[in-house]
Order: sequence, then C-alpha cells, then structure tokens
Amino acid sequence: MKKIFVVLTLTLSLALQGQKLTKIEPNSWWTGMHMKTVEFMVYGKDISELTAVGKELKVISSTALESPSYLFVTVEIPDDTRIGTHEFLFKDKKGRQKGTLSIEVLERDEGSAKRKGFSSADFIYLITPDRFRNGDPSNDQVKGMLEGPNREFIGGRHGGDLTGIIQSLDYFEKMGISSLWLNPVLENNMETYSYHGYAMTDLYNVDPRYGTNEQYKELAEKAKEKGIGIIMDQVANHIGSLHPWMADLPSEDWVNQWPEFTQTNHMKVSRFDPHGAEVDRKQFTDGWFVETMPDLNQRNEKLARYLIQNSIWWVEYLGLHGIRMDTWPYPDKQFLADWTKAILDEYPNFNIVGEEWVSDPSLISYWQAGTAKMDDYTTYLPSVMDFPLQSAVVDGLMGEATWRSSMTKIYESLANDYMYGDLNNIMIFPDNHDMSRIYTRLDEDYDKWKMAMTLFFTTRGTLQFYYGTEILMNNPGTDDHGVIRSDFPGGWEGDAVNAFTGEGLTAQQQEAQQFIADLAHLRRGSCALNMGEMLHYIPLGEVYVYFKWFGDEHKMIVLNRNDEEVELGLDRFQQGLEGFTTATDVWTGEETTLGATLTLAPMGAYIFDLK
Repeated sequence: MKKIFVVLTLTLSLALQGQKLTKIEPNSWWTGMHMKTVEFMVYGKDISELTAVGKELKVISSTALESPSYLFVTVEIPDDTRIGTHEFLFKDKKGRQKGTLSIEVLERDEGSAKRKGFSSADFIYLITPDRFRNGDPSNDQVKGMLEGPNREFIGGRHGGDLTGIIQSLDYFEKMGISSLWLNPVLENNMETYSYHGYAMTDLYNVDPRYGTNEQYKELAEKAKEKGIGIIMDQVANHIGSLHPWMADLPSEDWVNQWPEFTQTNHMKVSRFDPHGAEVDRKQFTDGWFVETMPDLNQRNEKLARYLIQNSIWWVEYLGLHGIRMDTWPYPDKQFLADWTKAILDEYPNFNIVGEEWVSDPSLISYWQAGTAKMDDYTTYLPSVMDFPLQSAVVDGLMGEATWRSSMTKIYESLANDYMYGDLNNIMIFPDNHDMSRIYTRLDEDYDKWKMAMTLFFTTRGTLQFYYGTEILMNNPGTDDHGVIRSDFPGGWEGDAVNAFTGEGLTAQQQEAQQFIADLAHLRRGSCALNMGEMLHYIPLGEVYVYFKWFGDEHKMIVLNRNDEEVELGLDRFQQGLEGFTTATDVWTGEETTLGATLTLAPMGAYIFDLK
C-alpha cells in the first residue's frame, strides 16, 4: 500500500498590474510526513501584500518580510488530504481575488519514512561530477549559464554530468561500491570556478550543465536497483554571491552583513574556548567563507525553516541514502541541532555526516550524538568525519622511526576513540576532494599505499573513497584543487586511457584497481571488518597488529613497514589469538599454524582468518 503525497504545481495569474508571481519554493510536498505544516516561499514583483486562502487545505498564515517581492505562505497538509486538485486563492487587502494556486495530491513511495541511511557496511565513493564522466556533451554549454566548458583550464568546467554517472553504474557495482556521494550538483551560476558546486545559486534545481532534477532522480532510482544509495552534499552555511536572493534579500538579516567584507577566521576552536572573545566567535560563525560565498544567517526563522524543508524535500524526492553537510561547525549552533532533529524526526533510520575539518578529535567528537560534552548542548548528528586518522595514517607510514615506531601515530589516533559516541559511524577516508591525493602524500610508494588501503578497509568506521584513488591518481608538485580533482580517465570520448575498461592503464594501476575491488568485496562480506569489535597493540619495530571480530568470525591484520623480513613474536598477542591455532591469508589462501613467530615479508600488509 503506497502512502499519499502531494506535488504542488503553482499557477498563479495576477490581474493587478505590476504584480506577477515568478517562483515558488518548494514546488512539491507529501502527506504522511512528520512535518505536516509547510511554509512556501512565493516570489514575484510586489506580491507581499496579497493573502492566500485555501478552498480545502488550511492556510495558517501569509507573511511578508522587508522585501515586497516575497510572501511566505504556511499551509497544513494533513494525512487525509483528498487525492486530486486543490486550489488556493490569492486576494488583495480589499478581498479581491487576484489569482489561484493549484495543488495536486499524489502517492508517496511505500516505506519512505523507514528508509535506512548509510552505515559502516557501506563502501562510499565520492565523485566530483564535473570531472568524472561526460555522458551528454550537449549540455556542456547552456544558454544563460555564465561559465562554459574549458577542459584545457584546470579550474574550469570540463563537462562531467549526471548522465555520465548513470553510465558508470556497472563500474561502481564491479568495484563493490554501495553508496555514491556527489559533490553538489545544484545550480552554480557563477562566473568562474563553478564546477565544484559549493556556491549554489538555486537550492531546488540541478545545474543544467549536469542535467535535470529528473535525471538526478533517474540516477537515484537506477543506482538503487544495483544496491547503491545516493548521499547528497548539502550546504547550509553559505550560497553563491549571484544567488537571486543577493539582488533582493527577503530581509536585511537573511545573510550576515558587515560594514565591509569580513572573512571567517576559520578558528573553529573559538566556539569552545572558555577564554575566547565574543568578537572572535562572531567572526568565525558570521564571517563569509570567501567573497563569492555570502554567509547565511540561520538565526532568521524563515531562512532556517526554508533550509530544513529543502533538505527534507530532497530526501523524499530522490529517496536519499544520506546527507553530507559541508562546513558543519560554521552555521548557527542551535540551527544545526534543529535541522538534524527535523530530518531524523522524519526519517529515524537515516544517516547524516558533518564535515568538521580539524586535527583535534575532541572538537570532532563534540558534534556526534552520544558523546560527553563540556556544556549542555544537545547534538543529534549521527556521523562525523575522521580527519585525525587520515593524517595519522600518512604520518605513520611516512614518518621516521625514533625511540618508538612511527606507526604509533595511527595507534594514538585510534586510542582517542573513547571520545566518540558511535565508533562505527565515524567516516574514515584516505583522501577527498579538498586535499592532496593519498598516493602523492605517500610519495607514490605503492607498498605504503597498499598498507594504507588495507588499514582503511579493515579498521573501524564507515569508509569513504575518492574517485581515482583506485587507479593511483595523483597531484605531483602541486596542491591545486583543480589538479586534485583531475578528470577520471575514460570519462571523455577520445581519452587515451580508460579506467572503466582498463585500456591504457599501467600494470600497476590495473593491479591497484583490482586490489581495491577485492578489498571492497571482502569488507562488504565480512561483519568482522565492517562492524566488528577491535583490539589493537602498540606498534613495535614498525609493525602494527590489530584484531577485528564479530560473532564467530575473527580476523587478524598485520602491517609491516620494515624494508626487510620480520619474524614477529606472537606471545604478546595472546589476548587476540587465544583459542586459535591457524591463520589463513585471505588473499593467497595459505594456512599458517600459529606457533612462536609469524614470518612477515618486507612492506607487507596481511589480513588473516583465524581458526
């Protein structure tokens, strides 16, 4: 039995000269929702003095702010809404009818409220859509969009789109990928550097250079058929400076304004500093990210409601698997709690991850639900991003051994897990779209890369992977984001190298690609690896040993950073080995009887099944 939902199609004809409706947001909603009261932002010249009246559905209020171009219409949509067309009348102060609004009541997908979000069992693949695959060259240049294609410019638009991602679903399935996180694909009609997606100019519509809302939904539906969910990258902190709001703000406090341009100080610790000055905290939260990204003021109740409804609308419209919220600590603190709670009230089993990019785990763990706090703030955020572990893995594999193992950095990072409320709901990753590629940071040492990959696929947490890492994509000699986000080989017609088919890849790249696919399938099929308990030991002599288990499944992982063979004494690891007599290498199938020592090859990464 499918639930009922409403799609709102607004057709308003205003007879009064000078008054004209041009836009309504959102343009659809659903019955059977926890949120049964919806506030629609209606935009048009001089419409603020009109009042909406419902024939059947109840209009609670018609509210104007400072600008005459906006009207906020609050409507009740009860569960028993009649299927079919409903009308709202728009009247002036004298009661004269000036137009109508029609609403169509349709069906909601069955089980929508019970949808499950991503989890530690997932392998999440992060894509910068402009740089992945150009499936439809006809939308590279779109009339009315300020920036056209220029593949020769590393910071320009290259033409990747939603069609290209749809065409790649077989590749994702082959690689063992179960979730796709796309950098934002909503309209970014900015003059330059619009490809990354984080300066949005329309929060309800896909950028036409990527495709359409319908294609976004097509991607979600076809991905679901292959067991792949969609995680949407959203931004509540800022918009693009060419967003229509900036030419006509609904109210002066819609964005945080300063006498002159003031950039955020990025000093995230200022939110927690017991000695901190209020002026510093204000600059962090209210300063603009950059000049082209105005800072939204989520303390404005109308804006806060707009953003909350926008997120819920996309979850329902696309059937999302999760949300990744950009620049998590920058917006208003109470808004973050309200936004998260509203989404989880609607979808109790959903998952959301917030980006808090700091090296201090205490600042990251603060935002995760279930953690101890130094104040009375209530957070509902399920997942956070583990930037400390990412750095520790690089430092641990590249650092010089002194009086103790360099690998201790990895151990110490994971030892801080006591701070987190849900260890398996921490997002781990070797790299992402904002940092140098892991292969570059490891000085293109393939053995160390394999050790890093082994660790990320076997340690605790929910794994996110950046496109191209599986084929050793790199950014030698530069940290330019355009280079980091280089085109995926084979995504454009005429590419000499094709990572989808393997044509033109080096033998090492092919081996790496297969290694990642094997790791992904191994992790997805192993409860011990993707959700099990963990026991680890202080690294000695550049060897890191840890155990993962779930039920009767037990695995031992060993990373040997030494350039020579090591005879690893096993007496120290009896807590993890107790009751087991053999260790079987998951890659070779070779079975070893557990005795006094275990022979480790130079620069070796091992995963053993224990019996």
